[in-house]
Amino acid sequence: VQLQACGGGLVQAGDSLRLYCAASVRTFSIYGMGWFRQAPGKEREFVAAISRSGGSTYYVDSVKGRFTISRDNAKNTVYLQLNSLKPEDTAVYYCAASSRLRPSGGYPLPATRDDYAYWGQGTLVTVSS
Repeated sequence: VQLQACGGGLVQAGDSLRLYCAASVRTFSIYGMGWFRQAPGKEREFVAAISRSGGSTYYVDSVKGRFTISRDNAKNTVYLQLNSLKPEDTAVYYCAASSRLRPSGGYPLPATRDDYAYWGQGTLVTVSS
């Protein structure tokens, strides 16, 4: 599985961005998908996950109500809509694919780094105040 993320950029606080992640894989719909981010000097953290069908989503509390994850299995693409951006959202955003049937850690969807076997190269989001 190869993942290519794009859509990052430099924006002001309150602005929006839409991140894209295209997957080069024969059967995209068998993978749960997720987005993580890594701010300078910090650990990579979970942001959002979406189920194989797209019917279920899960978010870290800090982005609930502002970010929306979605997917189009016909286009082998997962999206992350970022609204009401804050300076603390500045990070490199990574998309990832999971084939796990049972998420670890008791989460409803894969939400830990260990649950994801395939990673994209990251796209930088910078939010100025």
